[in-house]
Amino acid sequence: MAYEKFDPNDAESAKRMRALFSPQQVDQQIRQAIQFCWIALPPEKQNVAEVESQIRRIVDRALKDLRDDAASFGLDGD
Repeated sequence: MAYEKFDPNDAESAKRMRALFSPQQVDQQIRQAIQFCWIALPPEKQNVAEVESQIRRIVDRALKDLRDDAASFGLDGD
């Protein structure tokens, strides 16, 4: 099986990558993260409110890190 290398400078390569990682892929990964979070919690904390709180905390932290990293590497558009 041959694997194709992604070339960020090739518009067709980027188009194929976007098709591979469609919104459905993102949705599936988020749902899997929710399931993992449920499993990782102790039994007494396995409830929807706690999972929602933990997922939001983790996502908020990840987005903050993304913003901080973009600024640090000059990728924030400024």
